[in-house]
Amino acid sequence: MRYFIQLSYDGSAYHGWQVQENSTSVQSMIEQGLKFKAGFEGRIVGCGRTDAGVHARQFFAHFDLDKNLNEIQLIELRHELNHFLPQDIAIQKIFPVKENAHTRFNAKSRTYKYYILQTKDPFNQSYAWSYQSALDLDKMNDAAKLLFDYEDFTSFSKLHTDVKTNNCKITFANWIEEEGCLIFTITADRFLRNMVRAIVGTLIKVGKGALTLDGFREVIESKNRGIAGMSVPALGLFLHEIEYDWESVEGGKFEAGRQETEDGRRETGDGGQKTEDRRQKTEDGRWRTNANKVK
Repeated sequence: MRYFIQLSYDGSAYHGWQVQENSTSVQSMIEQGLKFKAGFEGRIVGCGRTDAGVHARQFFAHFDLDKNLNEIQLIELRHELNHFLPQDIAIQKIFPVKENAHTRFNAKSRTYKYYILQTKDPFNQSYAWSYQSALDLDKMNDAAKLLFDYEDFTSFSKLHTDVKTNNCKITFANWIEEEGCLIFTITADRFLRNMVRAIVGTLIKVGKGALTLDGFREVIESKNRGIAGMSVPALGLFLHEIEYDWESVEGGKFEAGRQETEDGRRETGDGGQKTEDRRQKTEDGRWRTNANKVK
C-alpha cells in the first residue's frame, strides 16, 4: 500500500532534504522514524529536493508498506512520528493514495517564497535575509515578468547537475512589501538546483540599478550562470506549496487527509487547495503565518 506524508520543516540544521553521506538530512530523519514506528525499510520519495538550510512549509513524500493501515492507525502513526522526530520537523497528515501515485511526478506546480528583511529584526534573522540597501521594487517586478517569456533557465541553475533539461514553465513571479519585509513568490512546474536563489540575486541587481531590464533578458538568453547575480542565502527561502490533481492521486477507503490534530480535535485536510500566506507580527515582534483557505 502506498501512502503520502505531508510535512513541514525548519531546514536550518539539515543538509537539505535528500540523504547525504556523513550529513543529517530531513529524509534520513523521517526514514529512521518510519523504521522504528512502522517497520519500514528502504527509501521514501520526496516531491523534490531542498538545499541545505532551506525550509519547507509544505512538503510531500511517499512510501510503501506491506500493511493496509486504517484511519485510526494512520493517526496513531502520525502521533508517534511527531513524538520521535525533533521539533524542527512536523508531520501534518499521512493518507493512502493510488499505487502509482508519485509525490514528485504527479506534482503540477511548486511555489517558493523568499523573504528579505529591510529593517533590523532580531526575531526573524534566522528565517529571512537581512539586506537593508534601497531597492526599486517596481523595476524588480518588471524584470520578474520577463521570466514568463522563457523556458530555459540554465543561467540560474547550479552547474554540473544531473537533470536532463533546464526547461521550466514559470507561471507566477512577484514581489510585495509587508512591514519592512520584501517577499518574492514564484510558481513553476519544476525548479532547477539553486534556481530561486539565483533569480532573487539577479533581481536584486535590477533593484539596485546595477542591471537593466534588457540586461536581465541578456542574462537569461546567455545561458551562462557566471553572468547572473549571486545566490542569496538559503535561510530566507521556503518551499511554500505543492499542487496536485488530487482526484488522480488519492485512494484508500476513507477521506484522505481527515485526521486528528495533536490536541484531539478533528480536522479535514485542505485537499491541495491553494492557501493565502499572510505573515503578521505578534505582540513580541515575531512573524506569524496564517494559512487561510482560498476557494
